[in-house]
Amino acid sequence: MLTELNAGDLQALKEWLKSRTQTIGADIYGAAAGIIDQVRAQGDQALKDLTKQFDKVDIDTLRLTEAQIDELAAQADPAFVKALKGARDNILEFHEAQKQNSFLLNRPNGVYLGQRVIPLDAVGIYVPGGRAQYPSSVLMNAIPAKVAGVKRIVMMTPPAANGLVEPNIACAARLAGITELYVTGGAQAIAAMAYGTESIAPVDKIVGPGNAFVAAAKKLVYGTVDIDMIAGPSEILVIADSGADPAFVAADLLSQAEHDPLASAMFVTTDAGLIRKVKEELQKQSAVLPKKDIVEASLANY
Repeated sequence: MLTELNAGDLQALKEWLKSRTQTIGADIYGAAAGIIDQVRAQGDQALKDLTKQFDKVDIDTLRLTEAQIDELAAQADPAFVKALKGARDNILEFHEAQKQNSFLLNRPNGVYLGQRVIPLDAVGIYVPGGRAQYPSSVLMNAIPAKVAGVKRIVMMTPPAANGLVEPNIACAARLAGITELYVTGGAQAIAAMAYGTESIAPVDKIVGPGNAFVAAAKKLVYGTVDIDMIAGPSEILVIADSGADPAFVAADLLSQAEHDPLASAMFVTTDAGLIRKVKEELQKQSAVLPKKDIVEASLANY
């Protein structure tokens, strides 16, 4: 899982790093464009059809009621809820400090200079599903919008097998103040937020991570709406000396390695003993992860 590199291995690693790219293939763009066109033409029905096609779930209604969100959130593990509340408070504190303010300067001869900070009316947040649950994506995207004063926050996420969402996701949505939650994912969710459907009003900006089809769709709708960025596979590089805690190093590596088989989790140190200890921690911690196979695939990339 971790390897001490000689000169030849280092060159191979360099070549592998150069091969990693955010370039999205024409086939993915073509598929995403077709999905966007279908949503624009068929609206809600397209979302239901595409959800059945890609997620293998039949959904009667796209939007969860607030009562449904509350009921699902109540099923979350209390220890997890406590941790999630701590994360919410930390994120809130940071973005409160980051918030920009309007100002007006009165200069001679009737000249005024200033800045007016106005929140967007509506923002859409995309929360991935499929391989895993990402309640952190809910908090990290919704809370800054709340702090900024965005009036309407739309959340889109793929449905669970029962056509709803997992309790942890519902709990995060509740803690972040989300009231408009739709169970649809993929490129079709991006299209719905950008152009709207019969039941979903369009937004001004779309944020949040996703797979290659989500990234392609975000790039295709950019201009109609604003977006945050085009994200590639997760990456992390930990540089540590002999004083580092191997358990913490391993946890940091696993935090990104568990996202996707294409993720890159790298560790650099000059301490051979630390490498051995981190290896042991990786084996110990990954053994209890539900996404052990994904972790092993991403850590075996180099």
